[in-house]
Amino acid sequence: MTFDGFETLAIHAGQEADTETGAVVVPIYQTSTYAQDGVGGLRGGYEYSRTANPTRKALEECLAALEAGARGLGFASGMAAEDTLLRTVAGPGDHVIIPGDAYGGTFRLFSKVLERWGVAWEAVPQTDPDAVRAAVRPETVAIWTETPTNPLLNITDIEALAGIAHDAGALLVVDNTFASPYLQRPLTLGADVVVHSTTKYLGGHSDVVGGALVVADPELGERLAFHQNTMGAVAGPFDAWLTLRGVKTLGVRMDRHCANAERIADALRHHPGVSEVVYPGLAEHPGHKLAARQMRGFGGMVSFRLRDGEKAALRMCERTQVFTLGESLGGVESLIEHPARMTHASTAGSPLEVPADLVRLSVGIESGDDLVADLLAALD
Repeated sequence: MTFDGFETLAIHAGQEADTETGAVVVPIYQTSTYAQDGVGGLRGGYEYSRTANPTRKALEECLAALEAGARGLGFASGMAAEDTLLRTVAGPGDHVIIPGDAYGGTFRLFSKVLERWGVAWEAVPQTDPDAVRAAVRPETVAIWTETPTNPLLNITDIEALAGIAHDAGALLVVDNTFASPYLQRPLTLGADVVVHSTTKYLGGHSDVVGGALVVADPELGERLAFHQNTMGAVAGPFDAWLTLRGVKTLGVRMDRHCANAERIADALRHHPGVSEVVYPGLAEHPGHKLAARQMRGFGGMVSFRLRDGEKAALRMCERTQVFTLGESLGGVESLIEHPARMTHASTAGSPLEVPADLVRLSVGIESGDDLVADLLAALD
């Protein structure tokens, strides 16, 4: 019998009981090298942990199952995953389309690193498929999207962008960090590659940094695995183990993240000090219907703008007591930040610059009553 329920896969995919001891939890194979049975006689295919490690393999197989992909690959960070992917599929003279409100780290990678290497890029408002189609060139090798985007929470139509990319002979890459595979499976909607910062919802406890790629095409998976090994920014065994442990509870955590975020979005939209609440779960969000169609929930991220501008936003970030002022997201604890001066400072002065009056929340799994009370007290 085959089981394919998400929560079942999260706990069991790639994680069979140890054949020697019966241990139900994948061991941490904290080793750099492996004994060989004669020259080239590899046990289980393992020779060196940069190339492959049993703990990392378990995580990679689990993530591939959760994203309904052919192959998963684990990295030392989300940015390492992005860099490896782009240097595998793009080279000097190639062109990539990115979101008009891309994550600051992604923007920095393109504008400060890949551009110097000869890769052209263009930021396009991807909520408009026609604008994306118009930006495609003969040299376009990939369309890179986030949905929801960071931090403006725009929603892009994955199926529509997949069609545009494939018509041009390009790949569609989806950063699925904000949604997680529990809420959204881009590969089933036509995407070619899914990118994750596993630091966020997949790890879920703010105690490990990591990244991942999951692909639909096994041949692309082989190419990426070659570059993963050659470039070397792999997830270590303990980091892979921590992420795998976090993944086991992803479903139940995401349910609470979503429920708390919906309560907070509703509370904030009625406060006179707030000029706008940005959350895909609100009916007035321009991407609400699309999000309802391609996601099973609206996520745990909420952004909002303060009526009195940047100073009010900065004061807000300093006044909360349950929400911790800090970068990152997706952990069990709630975080608050000022994107313009923190996670997206690299976009200042560019077309991707975020509003100075914007505050971003990563809503945790604490008591919803306490979270709402904390925000309202800080606003008042």
